[in-house]
Amino acid sequence: MIILGIDPGIAIVGYSIVESKGNSLKAIEFGSIKTDSKLNFPERVKIIYDRLSEIIEKYNPEDLAIEELFFNKNVKTAILVGQARGVEILAAVNKGLEVYEYTPLQIKQAIVGYGRAEKDQVQEMVKILLNLKEKPKPDDVADALAVAICHGVSLKFKESFRMK
Repeated sequence: MIILGIDPGIAIVGYSIVESKGNSLKAIEFGSIKTDSKLNFPERVKIIYDRLSEIIEKYNPEDLAIEELFFNKNVKTAILVGQARGVEILAAVNKGLEVYEYTPLQIKQAIVGYGRAEKDQVQEMVKILLNLKEKPKPDDVADALAVAICHGVSLKFKESFRMK
């Protein structure tokens, strides 16, 4: 199974393409989609939508695994990122992908075995699990890989995580 992992955002969207075969996971592609803050919001989400659509067409994933939003400070930022997350989900649904969402706690539990793990621990385990030469950077890309891995190890239970 090919999984598209997304760390949602508006300035930076982390994405990953991970193949899951049995107990084996392989990173096929990963990176980020960046939008310039000088652009207006509709232009920024169009860039994200178009780029994600291209990635989906190129790699033909079956599932989208996306991190649930967690914000405790800036409401305006949370709203913008939430709207961008909706566009990211729309790009996947329009290409026929099933959508699954995971909380940061669930992702950390799946990757490190501890739901309160630090970012550095998650990055190190992503590197190990995917046999990468170095820790993935920036954090958004590491998080996108982590959510894809989380989905890969959760496949036998995936109906529990399907977005409703």
